[in-house]
Amino acid sequence: MDQLVPKFSVFLLIFVRVASFFVTVPLFSYRTIPAIHRVGVSFALSWMMYYTMNTAPIAIDGAYFLLILKEMLVGLLIGFTAALVMAAVQVAGALIDFQMGFTIANVIDPHTGMQSPIMGQYFYMFALLFLLSVNGHHLLLDGIYYSYQLIPLEQGKFSLGSSSFAQYMIHAFQSMFVIAFQMAIPVVASLFLVDVALGIIARTVPQMNIFVVGFPVKIAVAFIVMIVVMSAIFAVVQHLFEMMLYAMRDVMKIIGGT
Repeated sequence: MDQLVPKFSVFLLIFVRVASFFVTVPLFSYRTIPAIHRVGVSFALSWMMYYTMNTAPIAIDGAYFLLILKEMLVGLLIGFTAALVMAAVQVAGALIDFQMGFTIANVIDPHTGMQSPIMGQYFYMFALLFLLSVNGHHLLLDGIYYSYQLIPLEQGKFSLGSSSFAQYMIHAFQSMFVIAFQMAIPVVASLFLVDVALGIIARTVPQMNIFVVGFPVKIAVAFIVMIVVMSAIFAVVQHLFEMMLYAMRDVMKIIGGT
């Protein structure tokens, strides 16, 4: 019994980080996946990780509960970083929706249970399918596995309140908006030109009800442009996946102080 307690203490720390990671990371944290399944997968992954690590036994004392809190924060932050970068897809959809006139009709995202823009949800579904097709979910699991090399279990302190961490998160937030703008700019620019053309028509042909004609025209032009530039959009999405993995690694380095 005395030998099982140190082993259980190490396994519990691993399980807390993995389970916290599954709370915020894209794809694994969605409400469509039952909580009991997420807990089971977290337990299985933690069990396999435990037998691949040569971690010294950790005594259960007052400092141990601080380690549990640290592991929880580390898992949440790593998953949140990936979710922050992936949010660029929905931001791009929101920009397109604003130009198309779809902002009045949001949909309920079944994964998060929150309202999301129609085109944002459309792009997000394709981005997740693309992530699965390139085995990106395996890379996310590799990220949480190799996080123990940068942030060891026995490390009691981490640089969460440092200026470098705040600056990096601000930079990641800024990069997310830049990528969202790159994804949406072909459609947004085309719809802007359509607005200019409709404005000219409204001035030259005042008998035409431009509000009745303009709405379906903008929707048709938006879909045509999206079909044409879809390959370029997914090239940006591929860059987004790379940025997500690099962001997770950099956050782990900053937190671990390496």
